[in-house]
Amino acid sequence: VQLQASGGGLVQAGGSLRLLCAASGSAFSDYAVGWFRQVPGKERDVVAVTSAGGSTSYVTDSLKGRFAISRDNDKSTAHLQMNSLRPEDTAVYYCAARVSRMPHLDPREYTYWGQGTQVTVSS
Repeated sequence: VQLQASGGGLVQAGGSLRLLCAASGSAFSDYAVGWFRQVPGKERDVVAVTSAGGSTSYVTDSLKGRFAISRDNDKSTAHLQMNSLRPEDTAVYYCAARVSRMPHLDPREYTYWGQGTQVTVSS
């Protein structure tokens, strides 16, 4: 499966962005999907993950209430809705697919990665 992340950009603190992960190739509905983010010099951190069918999702505790993950298997897409953005949310955001129906919090469990989309939140 090939993934392409988009929707990043420059936004003021308090604003919102909705990231898109568009998949092509293998059946998207067979894969768990995760969103991760990374800042220079730091490890890639989990943001949110969802199961292949979308029935099981998890948002990292520090982001709950502001971020939400969703997917539409009919359209082979996944989204990350980000609200009330803060400067510390600035990072490159990646979507990834895991060869399993169940998601995982460890990015090393994901085989397929999109190219990343930059999110910059100004204060």
